[in-house]
Amino acid sequence: MYFEYGDDEIEHLRSKDKRLGEAIDAIGPIEREIDSDLFASVVHNIVGQQISSAALNTVWARLTDKLGEINAGTVCASSREEIQTCGITFKKADYIKDFAAKVQSGEFDVDELRTLPDAEVISRLCGLKGIGVWTAEMLMIFCLGRPDVMSYGDLAIQRGLRMLYHHRKIDRKLFGKYARRYSPYGTVASMYLWAIANGAIPGMRDYAPKKAAK
Repeated sequence: MYFEYGDDEIEHLRSKDKRLGEAIDAIGPIEREIDSDLFASVVHNIVGQQISSAALNTVWARLTDKLGEINAGTVCASSREEIQTCGITFKKADYIKDFAAKVQSGEFDVDELRTLPDAEVISRLCGLKGIGVWTAEMLMIFCLGRPDVMSYGDLAIQRGLRMLYHHRKIDRKLFGKYARRYSPYGTVASMYLWAIANGAIPGMRDYAPKKAAK
């Protein structure tokens, strides 16, 4: 499955921001996969914190091999030591076990998140151990498919904004201006800003001040 968007979202963004519209035309359609398995995605995000993508892929494969299916039942049936042997720290294993226990007991309703407004989704997810605002916002995009998510904590989005608009710095006030301009399709704007940050348009550069050499 991919994040769904179409002509309405693109035309809205073009009408609100000429420079972004030109970037959209230059880059073309973007496909970003989404995973509707929210439980497994929360676990995946906890596992992936502060490790490389390659390490995450290795650890996730081990965890999947050990548990079979990643769900509350299989996690609760495993000890923290068994989870740790997959290459996961005991701290992360505790976070994963705590999340699974809350889901299994009914204290945390994963499916209910699909019906809640964005602010409440963030609040609920941030109430879990090991989940912060940025992770919650990424889960909103890549699991729930929410249409209007721009994460101030995402350094690549800030980089994309600097590159597109020639800013030296993106503070929260300036970021908020762009988020309001792109709304209600901030997620689509985010996808294009990620692409810009990753070099999708040749010749664009980051205008952040260079750090002085030590």
